[in-house]
Amino acid sequence: MRLRNYPADTVENVLVKLRSFDYLNDESFARNWALSRAQNQGYGPQRIEQELRAKGIGQTTTREIVRETFKEEDEETCAKRLLTRRFKGQNLQDAKVMRRAAAFLQRRGYGSKVIFDLLRLPIDED
Repeated sequence: MRLRNYPADTVENVLVKLRSFDYLNDESFARNWALSRAQNQGYGPQRIEQELRAKGIGQTTTREIVRETFKEEDEETCAKRLLTRRFKGQNLQDAKVMRRAAAFLQRRGYGSKVIFDLLRLPIDED
């Protein structure tokens, strides 16, 4: 194996060293990424799953990690914290503000059940 004019043994040595430091571990990366995005950015499970899939993490691993992340960080609690921070001092009973809040949470990756529960909207059973 040759990478950008480096000898194969040098490349292999670097890869071995990176693996020994656990730097080339997709599962570890995905866990840290998901937890960080949930806690720091307020992203919901759908958004995190989409981002991990875009980064090349497998579907099974992605779903497991998202499930674990939101076992630690309750999805509804995260959404409520985000909603409180973003719409502080605004009347969420106002139809226009409520639509904006629902769209905001949806863009952040929260499911419709969580959004409707937080905003106290009835869910249409179609």
